[in-house]
Amino acid sequence: MKLSNFGFDLPNELLAEYPSENRDEARLMVLNRKEQTIEHKLFKDIIDYFDEDDVLILNNTKVFPARLYGNKEKTGARIEVFLLRELNEEQRLWDVLVDPARKIRIGNKLYFGDDDTLVAEVIDNTTSRGRTLRFLYDGSYSEFRRKLQELGETPLPKYIKRDVEPEDEDRYQTIYAKNEGAVAAPTAGLHFSKHLLKRLEIKGVNFAEVTLHVGLGTFNPVEVEDLSKHKMDSEEIVIDEAAANTVNTAIKNKKRVCAVGTTAMRTIESSVSSNGLLNEMDGWTNKFIFPPYDFSIADCMITNFHTPKSTLLMMVSAFAGHDFIMRAYEEAVKEKYKFYSYGDAMLII
Repeated sequence: MKLSNFGFDLPNELLAEYPSENRDEARLMVLNRKEQTIEHKLFKDIIDYFDEDDVLILNNTKVFPARLYGNKEKTGARIEVFLLRELNEEQRLWDVLVDPARKIRIGNKLYFGDDDTLVAEVIDNTTSRGRTLRFLYDGSYSEFRRKLQELGETPLPKYIKRDVEPEDEDRYQTIYAKNEGAVAAPTAGLHFSKHLLKRLEIKGVNFAEVTLHVGLGTFNPVEVEDLSKHKMDSEEIVIDEAAANTVNTAIKNKKRVCAVGTTAMRTIESSVSSNGLLNEMDGWTNKFIFPPYDFSIADCMITNFHTPKSTLLMMVSAFAGHDFIMRAYEEAVKEKYKFYSYGDAMLII
């Protein structure tokens, strides 16, 4: 498979700027791999595809308000700072992206907030847009984190051209988000409402929570035609004993195991035992899944509609079959399904 196998024309009007009014009433396209059939449903209809003791694997990462706006010392130029990951808690060092990058050099200071109580000094260059910042704040670590929360903005994807609204703080977060550390939401999970999760629970469906802190590397464009030469950024993952046991019991009992989103799928495929079961893990993954690929854990997947030539499209293509997924995407464009973070969903069984 080559990069050019994953291109398709996507009209701009199909990019979702807003989610469905009710989370679980987004549209749902259901792909049956065995029958090669496509059905059109609503997301809340997924309950019809699961039975007692089936398992849904959820990524419980929580998005933090990673986008800050500051001013450069002396010139006062407005600078966007996107927090990627904390490097050192004690020294308050962070990996960030800055925009416009050409104006930001080592030694520059950036001031945040109306009262300039938060200051950052640039101490290193990491990539063309990447910098290492040391934050200077006169307060405890917990007060410093509160200040970041207060000044930060929900990091909506760049393709959403509108301004961030107060409602985005909740709607760009899954209802089961708990472990803070992501700079983008695991978007397949955005479709679940509390009511739908409760109905699934009453039906006897089990949930296994894993964590993958989504980084911007997930969205890095693939720039090589030969996919085997593409390198994924590392992302932090945690699979605890309870999640591994829940999943492995379902596998042994031949129950349906469904990964909710590409991030959940990457997480479980990064920690497979030699006999095809899920291992506990606390570490990092840079796994890149593209066709052909043999999946070990999940036999079902919930996902959104992804960007042309993206690593996310490549993974779902490996799971559903390339020709089938491209036919489904063609139909999604024709039927005006909404794409990307706030878009509609797909269930692959």
